[in-house]
Amino acid sequence: MGQQAQETYLRMQVQTAAPWELTTMLFNGSIKFMKQAKLAIENKDYESKNANIKKTIDILDELLITLNHSYDISKQLQALYNYMKERLFLANTKLSNDYIEECIDLMVELRDTWVQAMKGMATTSAKVHS
Repeated sequence: MGQQAQETYLRMQVQTAAPWELTTMLFNGSIKFMKQAKLAIENKDYESKNANIKKTIDILDELLITLNHSYDISKQLQALYNYMKERLFLANTKLSNDYIEECIDLMVELRDTWVQAMKGMATTSAKVHS
């Protein structure tokens, strides 16, 4: 698939996704970029490492901006996102995959919990409407 076709496909995915799916896409994107940053550190490709960490931080900033502060969990998520940003900054400056791996583990757990919660809500909603 060509670059333009991939971009068109991704644009269509974003435009047709439900809000919870967009959040899942952000989680998945951050995991992908962190894995690419890890690989870049291993390959001593510091430009790629920096670019992928920056992309991840941009995603974390987007997640921070979109938090709904009317829920108590938002404070915990805000702290978690800021913690990951700090760890990624350290990974970037110290060239340490340990920090990135920690953030990947946190993000995978967060994504999986999010997806389970959204599936649970969909199941509950389907039962209520049937």
